[in-house]
Amino acid sequence: MEVPAKTTERARDSEEPAHTPKGRFTFRCPRPEDGFRIASLIARCPPLDTNSVYCNLLQCSDFADTCVVAERNGEIQGWISGYRPPSAPEKLFIWQVAVDAAARGEGLAGRMLDELLARPAFAGTTMMTTTITEDNAASWRLFGAFARRHGAEVAKVPRFEREVHFGGAHDTEWEARIAPLPTTITS
Repeated sequence: MEVPAKTTERARDSEEPAHTPKGRFTFRCPRPEDGFRIASLIARCPPLDTNSVYCNLLQCSDFADTCVVAERNGEIQGWISGYRPPSAPEKLFIWQVAVDAAARGEGLAGRMLDELLARPAFAGTTMMTTTITEDNAASWRLFGAFARRHGAEVAKVPRFEREVHFGGAHDTEWEARIAPLPTTITS
């Protein structure tokens, strides 16, 4: 679907929050002072791997334009971290998606993906990638639905293997490649 590109201000801080029966979500770039709250959200969302608060602080400062926070009533209820790999700037790599239990079942993760990809920081992005373990049905559904909604295909290849990369201590991480992405996305 072809739509006009968003303005930089609209992409950085959503002026039109998404309505839900429980209230409105506002989407925005994270700020360093969000780092601890984001680390706490991730800790409440197993099986997500927790990172150090310092890692989340870096994501909220150095990678703010490629991450998104969803707030409702002043509470962070959703988070996506992502980046464009320097060696493949046509790709958007999604690192983590976290949705608080209070916001599950409202389509928040999909709306955050759309909000993120609509930002000027992702102009020229033709592929979204992420890694998912085989048994993470919720993530496979999320990215499959995103692909269908935008007329893209999902390819699946092993990226980090259980024995080779994790010494047998973690399941294989499969790379989901979603392409082609539309030239513009509305959130």
